[in-house]
Amino acid sequence: MTQCEMVLNHIKAFGSISDAEAYEEYGIRRLGARVFDLRQRGIPIDTVEVRCKNRFGKKTKFARYYLKAGESCG
Repeated sequence: MTQCEMVLNHIKAFGSISDAEAYEEYGIRRLGARVFDLRQRGIPIDTVEVRCKNRFGKKTKFARYYLKAGESCG
């Protein structure tokens, strides 16, 4: 199974994926590149910026990727 397939399957199963989840679950270190590849193949993926505090109390942000609302990809 390719990294793109793993990412797409994860989004379908769990609704979204973040960089930390991609690395932890699948060893994918460049999630943004895999999302780019999927978009090039016509998969409708949305990016949502999540803002929170890290374990040190510092403000941070990261991307969470979803399938676009109302869209399906097979």
